[in-house]
Amino acid sequence: MSDLDQLTQSLARNLKRWRGERGFTLDALAARAGVSRGMIIQIEQARTNPSVGTTVKLADALGVSITTLLDYEQGSQVRLVPEEQAVRMWSTDAGSYTKLLVGTETRGPFELWDWRLMPGDGSQSDAHPAGTVELLHVTAGELTLSVDGVDHAVPAGTSATFEANVPHGYRNDGKDPVEMTMAVSIPPAR
Repeated sequence: MSDLDQLTQSLARNLKRWRGERGFTLDALAARAGVSRGMIIQIEQARTNPSVGTTVKLADALGVSITTLLDYEQGSQVRLVPEEQAVRMWSTDAGSYTKLLVGTETRGPFELWDWRLMPGDGSQSDAHPAGTVELLHVTAGELTLSVDGVDHAVPAGTSATFEANVPHGYRNDGKDPVEMTMAVSIPPAR
C-alpha cells in the first residue's frame, strides 16, 4: 500500500470516528465545515484524497488537529515522530511544500509545521475558528504574510504571530526559497 493509500485510509477511518464521537451527522459536519455532504461521504469511504484546505476545514469543524485525522498513534507522554513519518500535505512542482511535523490534542489541537516556499509560490488559507493562533519563524528567505488582505514582510530571523480567524496566506515574492517553522494552536471544539 502506498503512502497516499495509507493516508486516504487513515483519514477515512478517523473522520468517521471523530464525527461519531462528536455526534455530528453528515449534514451537521458539512454545515460546520463548509464542505459538501458528498465530499465527506467520499472521504469516509476512502474514495478521494481531499485538498489540504478541505482537510483543515474538517479538522477545524471537529475541533481536532490534522495530526489526529491522519492517525498518529497516541501513547506515552513522549511521542517521537521520525522524519519519514512527517506528513507532506501540500507541494508544487517547483519544490514548495508544507509538512506537518507533530501535533497534539492537549488543551485543543496544537500543531508544528515545516514549510518551504519556492520563488513565486504561495498558499492561501480560509479563516480558522475564533481563538486560533499561528506563530511562525522564518529561517531563510523573506516570507510575505498576508492577513485579512494586509501584506507583511517577514525576513529570515524574524518571527510573527497572528489570530488566524481571518483569511490569510503565505507567499514567496522573492528570488530565494523561503523556509519557516509554524505552530498552530486551535481552541477545543465546544
